[in-house]
Amino acid sequence: MTRQPPDAMTPARLPKILLVDDHPAVLRQTISLLPQNYEIVETLESGFGLKAAVSQHEPDLIVLDITLPGLSGIELASRLRQSGYLTKIVFLTVHCDTDYAREAFAAGANGYVVKARLASDLVPALQAVLAGQRFISPCAELEGWDDAEP
Repeated sequence: MTRQPPDAMTPARLPKILLVDDHPAVLRQTISLLPQNYEIVETLESGFGLKAAVSQHEPDLIVLDITLPGLSGIELASRLRQSGYLTKIVFLTVHCDTDYAREAFAAGANGYVVKARLASDLVPALQAVLAGQRFISPCAELEGWDDAEP
């Protein structure tokens, strides 16, 4: 009898997603846009409890609002990185400008989705980031800035 690695005997695991946004309507919309091939492990309306949720669920990806009560999403991402968490992060934001994008990527973001483009950009962003690529919503203020960065 030939032994196969354990992963070969079990079905593929769905990517685990943790959602953080202070607007319940945005959380609902985000959930409604995700196909069934993602597992939403938890939703949070602030950064309170984020580190504990990441430790508990070990998500593959965090979808994180930038503007939150208390600590910003950028500060939360930075603290996660400083604590050694390597979980991929896609920011959701109303901010379509270069300064926020630079701050987000400096804090450890893998993706940047503008909420006005949530319906068209969310799933492609998750797919790209989970495949090890970076994603930025097309925005006039952002076009080309990352190509010029070292």
